[in-house]
Amino acid sequence: MTTRCGFVALMGAPNAGKSTLLNRLTGAKLSIVSPKAQTTRFRVLGILMRHTSQILLVDTPGIFKPKRKLDRAMVNAAWTGAEDADLITLLVDAKTGLTSSVRDIAKTIGERAANGGRAPWLILNKTDLVGAPTLLPLIAGLNEITPFAETFMVSANTGDGVEQLMDALAAAVPESPYLYPEDDLTDLPDRLLAAELVREQIFLQTHEEVPYGTTVETESWKSKPDGSVRIDATIYVTRPGHKAIMIGAGGARIREIGARARAQLERLLEMRIHLFLNVKERAGWDEENARLRAIGLEDPK
Repeated sequence: MTTRCGFVALMGAPNAGKSTLLNRLTGAKLSIVSPKAQTTRFRVLGILMRHTSQILLVDTPGIFKPKRKLDRAMVNAAWTGAEDADLITLLVDAKTGLTSSVRDIAKTIGERAANGGRAPWLILNKTDLVGAPTLLPLIAGLNEITPFAETFMVSANTGDGVEQLMDALAAAVPESPYLYPEDDLTDLPDRLLAAELVREQIFLQTHEEVPYGTTVETESWKSKPDGSVRIDATIYVTRPGHKAIMIGAGGARIREIGARARAQLERLLEMRIHLFLNVKERAGWDEENARLRAIGLEDPK
């Protein structure tokens, strides 16, 4: 039997729907999702088995103009994910259209392809929200910037067009032995996954700048005799006011964040979870190399 295996990078601007598409393609909650931009901070690998192909989907942080060291590390992680890929796809929010950010990303992807790389693919997402007359000019405009080898119109939210995309990816990755066991879903360590699911709830349950000034680290992971796991995690915030918001009146907010994150973890890991959260103020954590490494990012220099 001939097998295929290859890395496929999902590139795009913040909030294009990369994480939602990754979760839809793999059928599992691997990358956190929120309506807010810049939710994903580091590369997440989702493993999709399709026919005799193993498709290694790399969900990258959205590309934007960085301000902090954290931002630079996120953007660096996105382009590193592209460099290592056998195929680059540009995911574009069809409703938002051809923004200056999308133009810049498409141009850079095209320049990299011109230097010996494979022609990228275009994936228009959220096409269920846009009429067909809008899509053709958008496709034409993007191809004027960068010639795309293939174009797919999907809705990561509803699943429209996703089956066709999976078949095409399965045929496109190179002939190769599988790089991961067939029943693996991701290479993300459980400790990092736990921290990310807590951070997702922070994005969903707090507002304005609070989630962007927050990071989560799993401090300990202990298996118990009854087969359950105790997880202790610390939420770092940059300001005293953010700590008060995170805890909430009488501890209500932190309990709700913990309860929802625990339920997600139990579904994903199929085991009972005891999750304990602690909130600490740490101004400037987003400039600390140790904090960046703890959430899976490299020092951007």
